[in-house]
Amino acid sequence: MIGAIAGDIIGSIYEGRGIKTKDFPLFNPRCRFTDDTVLTAAVADAILKDGDYVSSLKDIGRRYPDCGYGGSFIQWLFSDETGPYNSWGNGSAMRVSPAGFAFSTRETVLEAAKKTAEVTHNHHEGIKGAQAVALAVFLARSGRSKDDIKIDIQHNFQYDLERTINDIRPDYSFDVSCQGSVPESIIAFLESSSFEDALRNAVSLGGDSDTMACMAGSIAEAYYGGVPKEISSFVKGILPDDLWQITEDFCRKYYDLSIKTLR
Repeated sequence: MIGAIAGDIIGSIYEGRGIKTKDFPLFNPRCRFTDDTVLTAAVADAILKDGDYVSSLKDIGRRYPDCGYGGSFIQWLFSDETGPYNSWGNGSAMRVSPAGFAFSTRETVLEAAKKTAEVTHNHHEGIKGAQAVALAVFLARSGRSKDDIKIDIQHNFQYDLERTINDIRPDYSFDVSCQGSVPESIIAFLESSSFEDALRNAVSLGGDSDTMACMAGSIAEAYYGGVPKEISSFVKGILPDDLWQITEDFCRKYYDLSIKTLR
C-alpha cells in the first residue's frame, strides 16, 4: 500500500492542472497526501481490525477533513448515514489496494474488494473498478506476468487494455469515473519499466493525477517487489504519525518490504 500512497503524494500537485509529459520532478516541496492516502489507510485499518469499513472510513476520514474528498463522499463522511450512495467514481478503486495484498486467494480478494467499495460505491462500475485494481495487485504479487495480468483483467472486466500511453495521452482529460480512469491507470503500470516509471506514466496522462498514480503505484509495488527506498522515505516524511503507523502495521502483517528486492 506504500506504492499507492506514494502515487497519491507524487501526483498530488498535478491534480486539476494535468501535465502531458513524464519529465517532471518526482519530489516537490508542495507534494501532499490527499483523500486517496487517508482512505487507503482507512481500508487497511479495517482489514487489520474487524472488517468494519464504514467505521474506519468515517473515523479516519474525519480526522483529515480537508484532503480533497468528492462532494458526495464528504456528505456521507460527516453524516450519520451508513448506507451507500450508488457512486461510480474512482474513489472505490484508489483506496482498495490493501485488499489485494491482504487476502490469499483470487476469490477472497474479489470479495474483499467488493466489500471495501460497496459501503459507498455500490454502483456496478464502482465495484468493478475496485475489483479490477485489487485483482491486478493480487496477480502482480503472485508473480504473474504483465501479459497474464492484462489478459485476465480484460477478460473479467471488459476493460480495453490494448491502447498505449501514447495513444491515450493526447486526448485524455480529467475523469473521476472508474470506467474512465481505472483502465488507463492499469495501462500505466503495464507499460512501465519500473515502479517510478509507472507513476510517471500515470501522471503524464494529464487526468486525475494523484488517483491514477495511486492505482498504478499499488500494482507496480506488487509487481516490482516493493517501493524504492528514496520514495518510501519521502512518503514517511510526509505522512502524519497515525497514518504511517497504520501503513507500517499493515506492511508488517501482510508483507515485509524490507526483504523484497526490486526487479
